[in-house]
Amino acid sequence: MLSIVAYLLFQWNEKQKLNRMKTLTFTIVFSLIAQLSIAQLGEFTMPSVNVKDLNGTMVNTKSFENDGKPMIINFWATWCMPCKRELNNIAEVYIDWVEETGVKLIAVSIDDARSESRVIPYVNGAAWDYEIYIDSNADLKRAMNVNNVPHTFLLDGEGNVVWQHNNYAPGDEEELYNQVKALVGMD
Repeated sequence: MLSIVAYLLFQWNEKQKLNRMKTLTFTIVFSLIAQLSIAQLGEFTMPSVNVKDLNGTMVNTKSFENDGKPMIINFWATWCMPCKRELNNIAEVYIDWVEETGVKLIAVSIDDARSESRVIPYVNGAAWDYEIYIDSNADLKRAMNVNNVPHTFLLDGEGNVVWQHNNYAPGDEEELYNQVKALVGMD
């Protein structure tokens, strides 16, 4: 009987060791993946994908440029209230942002074929000063790993993604502008 108890205790200790090893291995692997993802963020550039401008002309995203100054790429949709709030709040200060930093904002609608007809009327009513494109096939959305909107990317003057943010809460536009200012050396 004593040998059975000793055997069971031995087995229990071995399982505990195995569980600790699994936890440690998981933690190390997760940390390495996170560090690799962060390290590669600056290496992620604008993909080459075709989107439509508001006139229906196909435009390749590799042609997006801002004379070596930062660009903001914002994914939004007409059915997304936080998206519209974010872009409307930025619109109130956008001219100042452009004058102070030279930044350009490109708003990419992910409205699909069923709702893309709402984009132009909404944009005209909002009177945004942004470049607007429609990604109705979700090609750019997939290429940039956008899972939900709003999703905002900040690109440096060479087209590298240097910062990104998902979702929107009032005041997030201030964090975005602080990132833009830091990028152009206006800390």
